[in-house]
Amino acid sequence: MRPLVVKLGGSTAGHGEMHRWINVLASATFPLIIVPGGGPFADQIRASQGRLGYSDEAAHAMAILAMDQFGIAIADHHECLQIVRSIAEISNALDAGSVPVWLPSSMTIGAPDIPMSWDITSDSLSAWLAKQLQSQAVLLIKQTDEYQFYSSVTELVDAGIVDRMLPDMLANDTSLHMAGPAMLNLLDLPLAAVPGRVMTGARHFEAMGGQ
Repeated sequence: MRPLVVKLGGSTAGHGEMHRWINVLASATFPLIIVPGGGPFADQIRASQGRLGYSDEAAHAMAILAMDQFGIAIADHHECLQIVRSIAEISNALDAGSVPVWLPSSMTIGAPDIPMSWDITSDSLSAWLAKQLQSQAVLLIKQTDEYQFYSSVTELVDAGIVDRMLPDMLANDTSLHMAGPAMLNLLDLPLAAVPGRVMTGARHFEAMGGQ
């Protein structure tokens, strides 16, 4: 079974939902990989760019390093979570029964197929990783339930819920699942199926726990 790629949004940092999601994901009965958002570390990069005068290319690399930092923080919250930096380490962690937390800098900084701009965030990097692993699904966990009002990836982009590069980075045969805080109250542990609403083209259908 190909692992599910799960982006745990940096917007969850500092909220109780972050800890609840970590416990849910650690309980999964199927293989998954956690991709961290940038969290407060990426926010600081945005806030400092104008004052320090670094380019978008430099900010892109720094934002990926911010994901590394949030990933280390996530992994520190559960004994089942294991930091990984490569495809080989992901495979080894899954074989050992751990939940990999991917630190993306080693694989993505300078990668020729990843644009260096603020238009690409951990949303698109999750889709990029899914391509490398030939995963069939990506789950984006956000600190908002606003995604429920939209029916396509394009609408999510226009609403600012996902980044602008996601439609291009997401493989045609990879489904996109969206989940927010309200979803947590609908889930049973251990997690036995991919939660969230599946966004596909101009329509949607309900996955486990969908509303």
